[in-house]
Amino acid sequence: MTSFPPAPTPPTVPAPASPATGPVIGAPLLRALVDAVAPVIVLAADPARVHLHNKAAEALFPALGTTDAFTSDVVAPWLVQAQQQGIDALDGTVGERVFRATSQPLPGECTGWLLTDVTEERASLKRLSEERVRTQFLVRASARLLASLNQRRCLRVTAELAAEQLADAAVLLTPTRGRRIAMTRLVRGGVIEETAVSVEVDQVPGLADALAGFPPVPSRWIQPDLAPAWLVPEDFGDLGSLVVTPLPGNGVSAGALILLRRSDQAGFNEEEELFARIFAARAGAAISAAVLYAERTETTGILQRALIPPAIDRLDGIDLASTYRPARAADLIGGDFYDVHPPLLATEARKGVPGETLLMLGDVCGKGPGAAILTGKIRHTIAALRRLEPRHGPLLELLNATLLDDHDARFVTLVLAGVTPAANGRLDLRLTSAGHPAPMLVRADGTVEEAATRGTLIGAVPDITSTTWTTVLDPGEMCLLYSDGVTEARGGPSGREMFGDQRLKDALAECAGMPVEAVVERIELVTSQWLGGGEHDDIALMAIGAPLRGSHLMMVDGRGRGRYTG
Repeated sequence: MTSFPPAPTPPTVPAPASPATGPVIGAPLLRALVDAVAPVIVLAADPARVHLHNKAAEALFPALGTTDAFTSDVVAPWLVQAQQQGIDALDGTVGERVFRATSQPLPGECTGWLLTDVTEERASLKRLSEERVRTQFLVRASARLLASLNQRRCLRVTAELAAEQLADAAVLLTPTRGRRIAMTRLVRGGVIEETAVSVEVDQVPGLADALAGFPPVPSRWIQPDLAPAWLVPEDFGDLGSLVVTPLPGNGVSAGALILLRRSDQAGFNEEEELFARIFAARAGAAISAAVLYAERTETTGILQRALIPPAIDRLDGIDLASTYRPARAADLIGGDFYDVHPPLLATEARKGVPGETLLMLGDVCGKGPGAAILTGKIRHTIAALRRLEPRHGPLLELLNATLLDDHDARFVTLVLAGVTPAANGRLDLRLTSAGHPAPMLVRADGTVEEAATRGTLIGAVPDITSTTWTTVLDPGEMCLLYSDGVTEARGGPSGREMFGDQRLKDALAECAGMPVEAVVERIELVTSQWLGGGEHDDIALMAIGAPLRGSHLMMVDGRGRGRYTG
């Protein structure tokens, strides 16, 4: 039997190395991770028992350290109710903090609850919402306050807005020209009270300072029970808190705003006091603007009454009519003017011009209030100078020297008319132009005649010249004084063509025999039609007529003052 050597042993092949593994996460590390996050509570299956919680959860709910019960006396009732009703997420309060709880299913039929503190987030959202409401209120308040320049209306609107948004009642105190104080008071849902009171402002802490424009004192420094009876409305109830804040004006305080809250309402906090000051600043600005507007309107009215051309009535033996249309209707005043000076019998008799009525119509360079002020100077200067010199030429020379002495850059054109009743209803007429359009005369037969008078404008050069032209108006005839706002009115088909002298003459030719009132109205009408609503210069017209003997003009139904001669 043949034997064979033993078979060689195969080489040992090392087994492949197992892949490297990291350290295993142990319970202590996992516990540390869980404790480092927000409150976590893990519940076991039904019935719910606390299977696991971290330190944050135990700090929030201390009873978790002694029991695994998941009941309302251990954790927040709203969290227990959410688990029972299968709610996945909700917000709730624990003490003074707000938490957002979210649930997550876990293996082993467990449920985990994560509680996140959202107190600051909720507070920020609340502040943002409140700020939006306040901003919207301020926008609405500003619109209402700026909608009027009437002081009384601004005060009423301020009281309404304050009582609606800031307090249960609002009281506004504003100084008056006397020693009394105007009070506007409103209880929310009530009727505004407006009265003037004589009170001691020192009875309310901080009120005197507020009326003087000083910063307000904090509400917490004011004791509500010391508020005087005149401040708190009847049937208001117990006063809980009040804020006194100034109404800042245009350099001077417009008054004070007092906000009142009942005792069953929360007191004013710092944010509300600051907001009240912001509102009061806007209200004070509106009230101050209304006061300033009223004062300026009063001043303007006084000046306008002194500068507006006077109303002209019929004089003995002379028919007069006039009209004035400023370039800017809102101004009521401008650069055109006219005036009537009755006879100065004693003075004029010595000068050889007895019983003459002086009429004038002029046009100052420019328009608006600046020109109107100069017209006032001219009218009053002529009223004084004519007592010294009734002759037209020397009178114009004195006026020219006076205007040059004032160093005013403006000049004036002027026409003077001296009218003296004569025999048989005639009028003796002296006409003198100083750079002004010559007057037009309408004769009884319809002929239109231009007065032969020329002269130098006033207030431009030291030496002036003028010519005085005399004529007679027979009964029924008239003379028209006018400003260049008529002849230089641009309009017509092209909108740029001037009305001109010839169109004025043609219009006057149609007015022969008409009363002076009708002539003035007719010329104003045709001029307006020519303008077609376009811009224009100041327009002034004055008609002087010799009355028809035996004519009798009355108003409709025979009532009112008319014109009667002979």
